[in-house]
Parts: sequence; C-alpha cells; structure tokens
Amino acid sequence: MAEQGKFKKELNTTDLTFVALGAIFGSGWLFGASYVAQYAGPAGIFSWIIGGITVFFLGLVYCELGAALPKAGGIIRFPVFSHGELVGYLLASLTVIAFSSLIAIEVVAARQYAAAWLPWLTADASGSPTLAGWIAQLLLTVFFFVINYNGVKSFAIANNIISLFKFVVPALVMVVLMYYFKPENLTSHGFAPFGSHGVQMAVTAGGVIFAYLGLTPVVSVASEVKNPQRTIPIALLLSIVLSTIIYIVLQLVFLGSIPPDMLSEGWGSIAAKFSLPYHDIALLLGLGWLGILVVADAVISPAGTGNIYMVATPRVIYAWSRSGTFFDRFSAVDKKSGIPRPALWLTLALSIFWTMPFPSWKELINVVSGALCLSYALAPIACGALRINAPDLPRPFRVRGLEIISPLTFIIASLIVYWSGWSVICWLFPIEIVLFVAYILASQKVPTQHVSLQQQIKSSLWLVGYYIMTLIISYLGSFGGKGILTAPWDVVAMGLVALVCYYWAMKTCLPTANITEAPDAD
Repeated sequence: MAEQGKFKKELNTTDLTFVALGAIFGSGWLFGASYVAQYAGPAGIFSWIIGGITVFFLGLVYCELGAALPKAGGIIRFPVFSHGELVGYLLASLTVIAFSSLIAIEVVAARQYAAAWLPWLTADASGSPTLAGWIAQLLLTVFFFVINYNGVKSFAIANNIISLFKFVVPALVMVVLMYYFKPENLTSHGFAPFGSHGVQMAVTAGGVIFAYLGLTPVVSVASEVKNPQRTIPIALLLSIVLSTIIYIVLQLVFLGSIPPDMLSEGWGSIAAKFSLPYHDIALLLGLGWLGILVVADAVISPAGTGNIYMVATPRVIYAWSRSGTFFDRFSAVDKKSGIPRPALWLTLALSIFWTMPFPSWKELINVVSGALCLSYALAPIACGALRINAPDLPRPFRVRGLEIISPLTFIIASLIVYWSGWSVICWLFPIEIVLFVAYILASQKVPTQHVSLQQQIKSSLWLVGYYIMTLIISYLGSFGGKGILTAPWDVVAMGLVALVCYYWAMKTCLPTANITEAPDAD
C-alpha cells in the first residue's frame, strides 16, 4: 500500500449541497429542453418526472450507503464490500472512463458556447475546436487541476461562487418566460404525439438522465465531509428535490413560450430550430439581455460541473487502487493537502486525452451516459446485499422498505440503460465481458487475501449474466435493435431480467461483507 496521508474533513452541508446541485446543473439543462420536446412533445414533462423519481430512489440508497460507509470513491467501494473485488474492478474501469470523459465533455461544451462571443474558438458548424479553441480547453482543464491541487476547501469556495450564478440564470428564465406562456402549445399537436415510446426515448436520447447524473460526486468526497452521517443525506435529498422541480418548470416554460407559428410542423423538428433553447427563444422574444445571461451561464455551468468531476474522479481512482485491482501508487494521499495527488495527475491526463478530436464524439457521449447509468444501477445491489452480509453495520440513515425500493430502483435504472439503445449497449457490455475474462486470466496478480478468486467469480456471475441477457434483449428490441421484440414486451422483458438478476445478486453476495480495509481518514 502506498504511503497514506489523511483526507481533511472540510466540507459542510452547504458545500456538499452545492457539489450535488453543481454536478447536476452542467450542460444538461441548457440543451435538454428542445431534445426532450422533439422526442416526446409536451409529454416530455413526464420524462423529467421519471428521471426525478429514479434519482430520488437512488438518492435514498446512496444516503444509506454514504452515511454508513463514508469512504472516498464510495461508488466503487460499495460493490467491493458487498460482492468482492472483481465486481468493483468491473465498475471502476467504466466509472473512471466516464468521470474523466465528463470533465472533457463539459469543457468542450463551455468552449462551444463561448464561441457565440468568440467565434474563432470553433472551426466549423460541427463544433470542432480551432487550435486556439483546443488551447482554451486545455487551459480551463489545467485551471480546474490547480484549484483542486492544494486542498478540497479551495475547490468548495470556488464551486459555491460558481453555483450561485448557475442558479440565478435558470430562475430568471423560469420567471421571465412564464410571462410569455401559451397554454395552447401543450395541446395544439397532441399532448403526447409520440406516445410512451417517445417519453422513454427522451429519458436517455433527450438528455434527461444525463442532466440528472450528479449524485456520485457527493459520495466520492465522503471522507472529506464534516459529520457525514447527517450531511450526506441532507445534501443528496435536497439537491434531488430542488433539481427535479427546476427541470420540470424549465421544460414547461420552454414548451409554452415557443411562438405558435414555429410549431406548424409539429414537435419533431423543434431541436433543429432551438439548438441552444433558452438563448434562442430569448432572442425570438426580443429579450436580448436574457440571451446574454444564458450564454454566460452556458459557459459557466459546464465549466463548474467539469470542476466538480475533477474532484470526484481522483477519489474514484483512489478507491479503485485501495481495492487492490489498480496500481498501488494511486492510493497515496498527500499529507499536507489531504489530496490524492497521483490520482489527480492521472485525472488531468485522462481529461486532456478525451478532448482530442475523436471521430465518434457523439457516440462517446452516449456511451459515457450509459456507463454512468450502469454505475448507478449497482448501488441498490450493494445496498441490498449489505443488509444481508453486514446486518450489524451501523446505519445512521436506514431506508424503510428497502426490500421494495432496492429492486425497484435496479429495475428502473436497468430500463434507462436499455433505453440508451443498442448502439450504446453493443459497445459497453462486450467491453465489460472482456474485462471479466481478463481478470480471471490474470488470476496470479489479482487480490485474494480477503476474498478468494472462486468466491469473487461466484459473486460476479450475476453481473455477467445481466450483461449477456441485456445484450440479447437490446439486439432484439425496439430501441435501436432489430425490432423483433416490440413494445411494450421489450420493456417487460428487460424488467424481468433486472428482477431476476437482482435476486441472483442477493443470493450470491459475499457470505460476510468485505469491509476489512483501514479507514481513509478521521
């Protein structure tokens, strides 16, 4: 084990709530409204409700896990505790890629929106950066690195300041656009012109779930939180409720403030007319000042979220290293600053790498969203299993009705993964299966001092089965698949697979929870 310093407990309830809200309010709210409207019409409001309910249930699960086991990079370590190092390894590999990619995605979004004022940052209509634009992205990424290098408190101060501005602008948008609200827009082409399929598609392809994915940074910094047993549940639940209300109202005012003549062709082409929804509609309504504020927020919001993931990603890398399935060097914490600096350096390198001009950038974003959904899906599995193999673990926040909430949450999260479509799943799950085989082939080098390799494999086969069955349903299904398994039977089949795999995971969890490592810091 690398030399271990101590994390510094410097984050209070306000800091942690702003971390959660700041992570949620990135680039998602800025472009989501038009895509949701295009996929689902006015019924897209239900897409935001589905997303909010899902994240609320996940939040309850994370409240129990985070309060009971306030560990740095907890999203990785909870499955290690419940099912062993192999499951943690499979989840960690995806999560590190997804988190570091999110830094790049948000930095690129900030640069693209800044091009409204500084057009020389972007080369063409595709949004690719010029050399100056790429250097601007690099400098912004390095700036996040510098903020986080000397201590978590300097990050918290910067994040709180950014977050205040991030929420003032959406509040102004909601108030001002309500004045221009036209109720007839909600029914002129039918409230749900694309049916339930459109509502489901909007949850993933419309960016709803991407916009909500901000819970894990809270758990990732748990070792640096004052009174985590109280602070983590308050921050998580407060941020979820507030964000759900704000997203629903923002979607509603967008739908109602569109000039009726722009709906002559229906909702199917609305995203092309409003590429930056609230900026474009502000200009149409003659509200130039509001458009300027939206562009300013469109630069600051993604940048703030990128900064939050610059904090979260090193803690995930640290947790991966602590589990014994990644290089030991990355478990080191600097004694003076309390920062896992080797992991922070790796995060910087990865986030810069992802800003390179990949030809399949849009596909990368979709895969990242799918990876994040999958990482969230394992939380209810870990929570339910720890009730079985760690029944005496002190739980300051104990979820009532977990025997219902936990499998239900896993089913909903699995449906969201399925709704992301075959083009995402055909990349994501085969990679995980290859990693599973690679782990077994490297059996001489994997950690077995706490859990035998045989037990690790037994406790992870449910996940491999879940991957294979989801691949089959997605290939046959109606979300980018062959369409052989039509709606609603594909959704029913996915729900049944999730339910079976949930109880399979409960049956094959570790006999005794693998909570054997030393505490991070006190």
